[in-house]
Amino acid sequence: MQAAEIARRIGNISGRAIRYRIERMVQENVIHLTAVVNPKVVGLTVAADVWLECESDAIHEVAHKMTTFENISYVACSIGETDVSVQVLARDTAEVYRFVTEVIGKVPGVRKTTTSIVPLVLKDVYQWRIPSHLVAESNE
Repeated sequence: MQAAEIARRIGNISGRAIRYRIERMVQENVIHLTAVVNPKVVGLTVAADVWLECESDAIHEVAHKMTTFENISYVACSIGETDVSVQVLARDTAEVYRFVTEVIGKVPGVRKTTTSIVPLVLKDVYQWRIPSHLVAESNE
């Protein structure tokens, strides 16, 4: 949406002020402006959440290795039963199976994997909005 349209919808502010505020939020890492590819449109119709149990001295190395794979869209270290969680995007379940067993499972430091196919996503990070109580606090 153009800054002029945002200004029109908000009212009582110029398009120039909107552009300045957006630039400032980008500089302060409050927001990131980027294009987001819809994986399904490019043929990656299956998503799988994979939890990795790792050797205790290899958790960070395993997590960093996971970031190098192009078909992994999300990597995080976790606390609890598993050490690292990732999301795998693939063309089909056979591709997920091959990738988890032949690639992830063979990374040094990975002891065990648990995989769940994600049939439906109701809300993704790109649909997340700042909770209203935080917006109210920032305006005070």
